[in-house]
Amino acid sequence: MAFTLATWNINSVRLRAGLVARLLQEEAPDVLCLQECKSPVDKIPREVFEALGYTHLEAEGQKGYNGVAILSKLPLERVGSMDFASLGHARHVAARLPNGVVVNNFYVPAGGDKPDREVNVKFGQKLDYLTEMRDWFHGDRPERAILVGDLNIAPREDDVWSHKQLLKVVSHTPVEVEHLDETQEAGRWVDITRQDIPEGNLYSWWSYRSPDWDSADKGRRLDHVWATPDIAAAGHGSRILREVRGWEQPSDHAPVFATFDL
Repeated sequence: MAFTLATWNINSVRLRAGLVARLLQEEAPDVLCLQECKSPVDKIPREVFEALGYTHLEAEGQKGYNGVAILSKLPLERVGSMDFASLGHARHVAARLPNGVVVNNFYVPAGGDKPDREVNVKFGQKLDYLTEMRDWFHGDRPERAILVGDLNIAPREDDVWSHKQLLKVVSHTPVEVEHLDETQEAGRWVDITRQDIPEGNLYSWWSYRSPDWDSADKGRRLDHVWATPDIAAAGHGSRILREVRGWEQPSDHAPVFATFDL
């Protein structure tokens, strides 16, 4: 079974339901994972997506903040959700596809503005969240699984517009990259995007603060598609739809795609 999967931080699924519908119509992924939905599950405009053939939904939500959802043309069997670092946030949901592959959709905390847990509680929460993710994968090593989402870290030097200038900026600090690397290693996750596109600058997020985001191109690759080693070789066709960042009233993230032949 071949299927195409996409991940997108939508920054309000209710506000941008039309953009989600446009993406589904134009690109037609089999599965779309959304983050930062900012909606209780019962308020997600699922009828908009059902009309386009996405009749399956698994989600975790809360009013105004966070929230993750998996939209699918394919049947989904809910696996569950985890509340890492006991934050009480809707940041993870997992579901199984008909071929047995489990899709984990994550929205890792952004971490605030200062990369110092002594003065910034949010940064400490981010590190704790990643630590508990790591420990979970150590204790229950995943198989036939895909992990996607806004992980809020750009790990490689070519995942940011300026490695030197962002070394002390939240999302690219060495301590965050180390925590993400440990999490990835714990599950033996393979970075599918970089497996397909191993070289060159690659971004999925551009700040709203930059009105000329396209020409300035000060981006970061915060959104990821990983897979366990037993299915990683089946992943291909990775791409980031940069043009979506330029749609009217867009999210500040662009969707990331990959196809799996399983």
